[in-house]
Amino acid sequence: MAVHLPPLNGAAEWLNSEPLGPADLGGRVVLVNFWTLTCINWLRQEPYVRAWSQAYRDDGLVVVGVHTPEFAFEHDVDQVRRAVAARSIDYPVAVDNDYAIWSAFDNHYWPALYFVDTDGVIRDEHFGEGRYEQSERVLQQLLGIERDPVPVKGVGPEAEADWNNLRTPETYLGFGRGEHFASPDGPALDERRAYQVPESLGLNQWALAGEWTIGSENVVLDRAGGGIAFRFHARDAHLVLAPGTGQSIPFRVLLDGDAPGPSHGVDVDGNGNGVLQDGRLYQLVRQDGPVRERTLEITFGEPGAQAYAFTFG
Repeated sequence: MAVHLPPLNGAAEWLNSEPLGPADLGGRVVLVNFWTLTCINWLRQEPYVRAWSQAYRDDGLVVVGVHTPEFAFEHDVDQVRRAVAARSIDYPVAVDNDYAIWSAFDNHYWPALYFVDTDGVIRDEHFGEGRYEQSERVLQQLLGIERDPVPVKGVGPEAEADWNNLRTPETYLGFGRGEHFASPDGPALDERRAYQVPESLGLNQWALAGEWTIGSENVVLDRAGGGIAFRFHARDAHLVLAPGTGQSIPFRVLLDGDAPGPSHGVDVDGNGNGVLQDGRLYQLVRQDGPVRERTLEITFGEPGAQAYAFTFG
């Protein structure tokens, strides 16, 4: 049985567009992209979706982004607006804070792509990264055109992962989904406590230093000078952060105890200095040269920093 594009009702707001629905999109090929602004998998997919939107717009393609938040701070419409601007997204975006559109699609993943034909029938779907050539071929088939794929090259956090050297999984820090926590005496939940980094960390283990409160979805720094250490094996290391107090929070990143130098990420300079201003994903490390096991340390100069999840690439 054909599954049709459901109503796109219930969004808190629409960006780059008036509210849209099946009646507005009838006769057009539609690509619906579910995303959330801190998701590294979406960030690496986004250059393709952006390129397809621009390349096939005149052929009748409409891309509709649906931002459905994973973490509490991602409900802030201004945060979503900043992410849209930062990623140069000019197609319509529904701010799906109440999961209304997510539920209408019975969606379960970030990112997710739904390919809708001119009759409003969902003809294909894809979850996660990859399959870009096939996805573009599906769009061309629905549009009734045939041409070479659009050239795409992601930069910064949008660059494709170094899959052959990626040996560290996404790691959540809050107790709701946290694992591999290695500070002595374990975590105290929803309680301010002093933590230490053990003498050595095993691969994929992490630990806190200083005074923190471990909540269900994040860890919150209670006193300036605290930090997080993580032993990882990947080219890139990212951390989802938010400034809980609202002000800018300086931080410093060390790699195996030294400034990262040419292995710094886009949100850190060669000396390891960065500033936490918005809630988003921060790229802390991009290893320069052979990828090997390293220990990352990030220390915050002010209290209030909220850390949610490490991701790697």
